[in-house]
Amino acid sequence: MNTALKSLVATALLLSPCAGFAQGAPEGRLAQLYAARPPAGSAFVRVLNPGSTMLKAGIGNGADQNVGPATRATRYAIVEGGKPFSVRVAGKARTQPAVAAGSFTTLVLDAGAAAKPFNVLEDGGGSSDALKAEIRFYNLAANCTQGKLAMADKGAVVFPAVAAGRSAARGINPVKARLVAGCGGKDSPALELPALQPGDHYSLFLTGTANAPVLQGQLSGTDAVGR
Repeated sequence: MNTALKSLVATALLLSPCAGFAQGAPEGRLAQLYAARPPAGSAFVRVLNPGSTMLKAGIGNGADQNVGPATRATRYAIVEGGKPFSVRVAGKARTQPAVAAGSFTTLVLDAGAAAKPFNVLEDGGGSSDALKAEIRFYNLAANCTQGKLAMADKGAVVFPAVAAGRSAARGINPVKARLVAGCGGKDSPALELPALQPGDHYSLFLTGTANAPVLQGQLSGTDAVGR
């Protein structure tokens, strides 16, 4: 198989017809992240730590979880939509403004100061195809104005330009792949995408710096109903 045909096949296997940036109402496949049905009007929130120091974070009545270099984000906690809720970071509580019922939201800690306000990202706008898995890519690297995600070894580009502090999502066929991320001419070491199943949601975090980018991945999950 010649090089051009290999590239075409790789693109067809990995990419869905369109990509959506994290905007709008996150209805649809994100609801598959939980098994039991939560109360009507619920919203789903997690904390993400792009920094180099591990911290404990908890939301509402949920248990504190370690977030940092090894595990970047907590599970999505279930909160009451339309009402403020509590968040704990490193033992300090704060009240977070309300998020919309039915929404999925990621609260990104400032990598340099955990006490600073969160960067609030709506985790919507992804795929609605139940036969596909979904990947969501976060550009959290320092001084990286545009983050890129691509298949390794100069393969197909998945997300060509995601602005600093933003995310983008799309559906993929659940196949294995090796991915790299970076800024400008600097790429991260390759990351092996796990064997995802239809309906899975997998987060990819670009951290480090523009000159030394790091790509990490984590399967998304949600707290059990009643926690």
